Amino acid sequence: MTAELFIVFLASTVRLSIPLLFAAAGEYVSERAGIVNMSVEGMMLMGAFGGAAGTALSGSPYVGLLIAMAAVLPIALVQAFLTNHLRANQVVTGIGINILVLGVTTLGYRQLFGARSREMIAGFDQWTPPILGDLPLVGPVFQQAGLAYVAFIIVALIAWTMHRTGLGIAIKAVGEEPHSAVVSGAPVMGVRYAAILFTGAMAGLGGAFLSIAEIHTFTEGMTRGAGYLAIVAVIFGNWRIGRIMFACLLFGAATALQFQLPAMGIELPNALLIMMPYLLALLAVAGLVGRQTAPRALARPFWG
Repeated sequence: MTAELFIVFLASTVRLSIPLLFAAAGEYVSERAGIVNMSVEGMMLMGAFGGAAGTALSGSPYVGLLIAMAAVLPIALVQAFLTNHLRANQVVTGIGINILVLGVTTLGYRQLFGARSREMIAGFDQWTPPILGDLPLVGPVFQQAGLAYVAFIIVALIAWTMHRTGLGIAIKAVGEEPHSAVVSGAPVMGVRYAAILFTGAMAGLGGAFLSIAEIHTFTEGMTRGAGYLAIVAVIFGNWRIGRIMFACLLFGAATALQFQLPAMGIELPNALLIMMPYLLALLAVAGLVGRQTAPRALARPFWG
């Protein structure tokens, strides 16, 4: 691999990891509060559709971004109601929501875009930070959409909140010992509702990044399992935000190899290239079985 191809590979790795990082950061907060959001895939897909639709109708990617997050909130509320009040199985309800969103976004895409489905929409342009973009050799790695840098800022804020604030302590307490948290005055149901809504907003940002910052259009089922990869990243990262970010970059690198290996003259079956990130996710989780330290109340309904 030449130096030029390696830099392209690094830039692609960062770009392809950003949607996963948005969604995984939100899922991390939710799982720390004891809720598994299998519906992250559907949330990302709705965010991608809402972002594309809002941008196409308004001509502004900023409006599209707001609509993307707003479109996901009803899904998050449904997930929160089913898992918190009805105490339904978190995995089953999440998968059901994913199937529903796939149908809704497919119908909406065909009705809204129709014959204009091949047209590109407005989106976020690349932005290069001062100084970093001028670094020799590695400068092009920092040529990313501005929204990419927002992802890293949010991750830093989440890390600070979880480790340095009372809110972070309350979230972790609800995910570890919800009944003890109630005794100490923490509103378990309120924290879990807020965590799910936050996951929805973050997944919406991840989906919007795909549609209005990366490819500037929407296609049916365009997330293609990215939400599930985000959940795996949380497990692979052992519920530690720094490791989760590394997992997202690793999955981004596996996806980037789909395009990098043919450019290097390495011919592999196309199906194998497509499945590489998912195969890596499977191997990563399988290799960590028995060594994870999940929140003790994870996926357990709260009976207050």
